[in-house]
Amino acid sequence: MAEKRSVDPVRGYKGRVKAQNQRTSNGVDEELYRRVSINDLILFSIFSLRAKCSFETLVKECFTLFPKSFSLLEFPKWPDSRKLDRPLRTLRKRKMIIGDPKTFFKLTILGKKIAEEVSKTFRQRKLKL
Repeated sequence: MAEKRSVDPVRGYKGRVKAQNQRTSNGVDEELYRRVSINDLILFSIFSLRAKCSFETLVKECFTLFPKSFSLLEFPKWPDSRKLDRPLRTLRKRKMIIGDPKTFFKLTILGKKIAEEVSKTFRQRKLKL
């Protein structure tokens, strides 16, 4: 595998990172999901749970499916629930989800349509590999 130099923009750290096409446990290419908005990733995560879900379950699902997008900067093996806070408020405001962190979250009809489109994008990319 080829190695490339990486620079951490926060700490200015220079190190070697193995360049590889990494996949998550669901088979989604990291390069592909990095191009999708956080809002769409959250909608897809709720959609993948197939039911209403608690905030904690949603944090776990987002991190499991898309670890690079939902991890802490300094501790990449741990989920960052703050990355869901503002996007969840935005999704509620746009009427794509209902619920709140104290109860549950559920997709609306509009949210489900968008989540299905994201799902198709992931599946089509999978087929091309």
